[in-house]
Amino acid sequence: MSISGITSTALSGMRAQTTGVGAIANNIANSSTPSYARLNTSLTSVVSGSVQAVINPTASDVDPATELTDLIEAEQSYKANAVVFETGADMWEMLMSIKRD
Repeated sequence: MSISGITSTALSGMRAQTTGVGAIANNIANSSTPSYARLNTSLTSVVSGSVQAVINPTASDVDPATELTDLIEAEQSYKANAVVFETGADMWEMLMSIKRD
């Protein structure tokens, strides 16, 4: 996988986690709405090596503890993808520096 592929995959992971956080926020905001269907986010890999978030309504009620746990997981995953992205960008910068010299 190329450096641009690494950064692209990390970026898609950050986008997927952002989508998941949106679903969590929606669940919390609508937790007391009658007949609200909790949104569940699942991540799937795409042929290009990227990650995609898929949101589906479920039959379960909103549980604040589950939402908080999902939020913590999304935050940690986002941070990990951000580190990968930054590392890939640093590697790209180093390669460009070597090429210039």
